[in-house]
Amino acid sequence: MVLRLASSYMSIPQTPRTSTSLSQRVPLRKPGKMWKRGCTRRLDILPSLNGDGPGLRVFVLSDLHTDYSENMMWVECLSTAKHKRDVLLVAGDVAETYNNFVLTMSLLKERFKHVFYVPGNHDLWCRRESDVSFSSLEKLEKLLDACKRLGVKTDPMVIGSLGIIPLLSWYHESFDREEDITSFRIPPLEMACKDYHACKWPEELSNRDTSLASYFDAMNENNMDLIEDIKKTCEQIITFSHFVPRQELCPEKRMLFYPNLPKIIGSDSLEVRLRSIHGAEGSGSACHVFGHTHFCWDAVLDGIRYVQAPLAYPRERKRRMNGGENWLPFCIYSDGEFAERLSPCYWSDYYSVNPRQPRNTELAPWVARFYSQRKDHNT
Repeated sequence: MVLRLASSYMSIPQTPRTSTSLSQRVPLRKPGKMWKRGCTRRLDILPSLNGDGPGLRVFVLSDLHTDYSENMMWVECLSTAKHKRDVLLVAGDVAETYNNFVLTMSLLKERFKHVFYVPGNHDLWCRRESDVSFSSLEKLEKLLDACKRLGVKTDPMVIGSLGIIPLLSWYHESFDREEDITSFRIPPLEMACKDYHACKWPEELSNRDTSLASYFDAMNENNMDLIEDIKKTCEQIITFSHFVPRQELCPEKRMLFYPNLPKIIGSDSLEVRLRSIHGAEGSGSACHVFGHTHFCWDAVLDGIRYVQAPLAYPRERKRRMNGGENWLPFCIYSDGEFAERLSPCYWSDYYSVNPRQPRNTELAPWVARFYSQRKDHNT
């Protein structure tokens, strides 16, 4: 994700690739009508593809942001032979522009046998195409149409004995239930989050309430017959989304340079949706992959394993303990078993030994120092 204050909060270099406009407009459909209703859809069940070779392998990746030339180059440098029998789950934020999105997904499809995708917020930005009169919902349909042409899968499917379920989602501010930071002046969401300006929604849909989150969640209803078939067919299921299903999958506000971040990352309906699939208590065969916050994460909460493996921005990878260029995409599933946990993951490692303190609003030293310096600079 990108904050409008990135230059002062994160010092992220802006080196986007150029692209041309959308080739054509997409007619707007009514909410909940992105797919046709009233028809029976058959669940696709594919063999594990590997014959006498090694078993099925599933890799995960999010937040590719290939409008950055370094990130597009990373995709281009992925092996064209190593993953020919593998599956890749792309958990959103591929590219801001349509042409970069299509190029990126084409490159991934050339390298992996199966590629699955769910959209992220950056994918639905409308600010840099030459024709800026289309909406984010129109762009969503344009991206899904492109996926269909490329052979990228956006519907639930069974491969071998593994169920894979993409889940559409969006965030809402009320997702954040922890104490706000009031000791310093925090910039408002409209100033900090580019989504409020780069996305274009109908008047009845808003980030301010749950209308957008509910709209996107309702689209998943179109796949409920397929999902129910997968629940009956598969003991092992991977669901994946772009947005965050639980606030515990993000550091506490006092740890963040932008403490209001939890208001623009997740959806309660997403957690309800994935629990309806994996079960309220989860199981050792339940996994959910997400993206958006750019924090590497691997933790089990209430019986479900939650994993984030983001490529993120080039500057962020340089700051991370484990970078990303060399170990991504992360293999989450191999030979009928889920992989060992991703390590190191700084924040999920931290919370595995330190209890969360949501009522503690005393800023972490690095955050307090940052805001003190900003205050001194502005006086």
